[in-house]
Amino acid sequence: MFDLTAILTKLDCMQIHVFTWRKGVLVGTDGTGNRYYKTRRVRPGYRERRWVLYNGEFEATKVPPEWYGWLHHLDAEPLTEKSSTNKPWLKPHESNLTGTAAAYRPPGHPLKGGQRPKVSADYEPWVPG
Repeated sequence: MFDLTAILTKLDCMQIHVFTWRKGVLVGTDGTGNRYYKTRRVRPGYRERRWVLYNGEFEATKVPPEWYGWLHHLDAEPLTEKSSTNKPWLKPHESNLTGTAAAYRPPGHPLKGGQRPKVSADYEPWVPG
């Protein structure tokens, strides 16, 4: 038997790559290997289209802030490594880790043993009586 979802996903990827090949101009890449494109020609009365081809899994949180602003037409040009927002105290961009093994889990989380030390302000549930 065949997996219809897998076939449709492959067809979508092929369609996006053909569209990019025919109508796109590479603008740049980011540190994770995502490639950013814009249309070659802008139709009169419309603004240029901008899109990203992800390196690996399709996950919107993999787009760093400097490219997010460009993709959503907040910036006319993409920010570069020499931009004013590239400060030494900024942390490198990290995609959303929620739902993965690397997600943050506070002390007492069920996946970290579920036990935490008691504190004076702990919650006491109401018991009907």
